[in-house]
Amino acid sequence: MLLPDPPEKPMSLPAYLTTAEAAEYLRLKERKVYDLVSQGVIPCVRITGKLLFPRQRIDLWLMNHLEGDDAISAPTPPVLVGSQDPLLEWAVKESNAELAMLCQGSGDGVQRLVDGRAMLAGMHIWHAESERYNDPATLGLTGMRDLVLIRWAKRQQGLLLAPGNPHKLTQLEDIARPGLRLAHRQPDAGVSHLLQSLLARHRIEGSQLTWAEHPSLSEDDLALAIRQGEADVGIGIEAAARRQGLAFIPLQQEHFDLAMRRRHYFEPAMQRLLAFARSERFVQRAEALGGYNISELGNVVYNA
Repeated sequence: MLLPDPPEKPMSLPAYLTTAEAAEYLRLKERKVYDLVSQGVIPCVRITGKLLFPRQRIDLWLMNHLEGDDAISAPTPPVLVGSQDPLLEWAVKESNAELAMLCQGSGDGVQRLVDGRAMLAGMHIWHAESERYNDPATLGLTGMRDLVLIRWAKRQQGLLLAPGNPHKLTQLEDIARPGLRLAHRQPDAGVSHLLQSLLARHRIEGSQLTWAEHPSLSEDDLALAIRQGEADVGIGIEAAARRQGLAFIPLQQEHFDLAMRRRHYFEPAMQRLLAFARSERFVQRAEALGGYNISELGNVVYNA
């Protein structure tokens, strides 16, 4: 199906379009818009009998019909890769999104997404020079002409400490104290990028630190290493600290985004996940876990 190019968006255009506004936006007749609704192919919601069309979803739907987008002959496996997130992990299971999970760090997720081995990747990679999270240019993702980034949450990163903070740490520089063992993640994990940036900012040499013998492969593994006494301190998210009953000192709020190809945004797995994320039960879970700001969840933060 070929669609005409959309007109330029006026600055005052609302986030939700009426049928008449959607028709004008798409340069179609209203009757055609109703036909598309009846066929179930155009994004819309029905509120008290009135149709509304989310403008961001309409833009993605249009872009999904662009001729010349990269095509992958083999079907993409319904797998979520990248960074582990407790709220996302729970939501995937509870929403019945039917996504397998293989979360081995943000960097691993980027590579699997580019290779077509996963449907979506969770990431929170900080780039110190641009002072941005998940910048496609610095991640080598600009070659994906149909890349979309959807905001999942803003998360609080900080120092995870043994219960009661027995070493009385108060700031990042304290991790360089002699004898303190620092829990750490694999090199391509998102938090490893943040840690290296923080060490450089505070002029702390890696050789000054006592590193835990083995890297932790997830947020929960790092928190558990501290809880079990294998390390004294580490950098991770507040939700992981709470799950293990650890002390926590906030350092920086980060952006956790979901990266995918544009067409996969419309897959049932992704739509079920996002629909569940708008439920009251999901909101309550985010509040209970702690350290989450979900006010921007579902926003399109990048659309190639």
